[in-house]
Amino acid sequence: MARAIWTGTISFGLVTVPVKLYSAVNRKTVRFHQLNRSTGSRIAMRRVDPSTEEEVAYEDIVKGYELSPDRYVVVEPAELETLQPKKGRTIDILDFVDLAQIDPGYYDHQYYLAPGPGGAKPYRLLLEAMRETGKVGIATVVIRSKEQLVAVRPMESGVLGMATMVFADEIIEPERIEELSELDGIDVNDRELAIAKQLVESLASEFEPRRYKDSYREDVLALIERKAAGEEIAVQPQIEEDAAPAPDLMAALKASLDAAKAKPAGTKTAAKPKAAKGAAATSPAGKPAARKRSATKR
Repeated sequence: MARAIWTGTISFGLVTVPVKLYSAVNRKTVRFHQLNRSTGSRIAMRRVDPSTEEEVAYEDIVKGYELSPDRYVVVEPAELETLQPKKGRTIDILDFVDLAQIDPGYYDHQYYLAPGPGGAKPYRLLLEAMRETGKVGIATVVIRSKEQLVAVRPMESGVLGMATMVFADEIIEPERIEELSELDGIDVNDRELAIAKQLVESLASEFEPRRYKDSYREDVLALIERKAAGEEIAVQPQIEEDAAPAPDLMAALKASLDAAKAKPAGTKTAAKPKAAKGAAATSPAGKPAARKRSATKR
């Protein structure tokens, strides 16, 4: 049974909605520990002063902000506490905006909001009002002593969702990426654009999240199971393939469109089947497929 990680109220105008907050995401990353290869013991991380090579007690550690190499400003915990936002229990909606106005790059972590005691009626009212107007509530809330910018919106599942957002000054402007300057002065002709649009339309389908799998994570877990069962894994060296020359753009567009048209109606791109254990995997051209990287520590 899921447990609420925060309880409070949504406030818009003079209306309040008691709510409970639940995480909507369960990260599935495969995590590794660091071990001593010779003993198999887990490595303990120690806080060591490099100038004395002695371990430092936790109570003797302070926070320092680096101004320049080896030059820090020390900030005491009490000084930071005076700046922390007041611990409130309110999601204060500041504005209602159109969902299409929010670039997905601003979203961070997704949560669900459930009605708290006595909050079912105003919760339903807010949910239906935002659904019918197509609006999203932009709000602030204090979670774990940090003020968060959030978006409250109706989900397709019929519940209210809340996504934490990054602030505008945390977004890296694309102008800082040098390669993007190459787009200046690049034009596409009408014929190229028409074929590209046909290709996009021919590959269009409904978004079905369950069609997409984290194949790398599944492969790592399968590797772990095989090794835990005593199987020895032979790691083959990777063969670096020469980069293929860039194809003619128009020829590539036409070939892609022809291939898409030749696909039976309703056919969707599926995950590639894995080769049977012990069988040699080959590419469509008959060449040996590139070996997958062995699992590494993260």
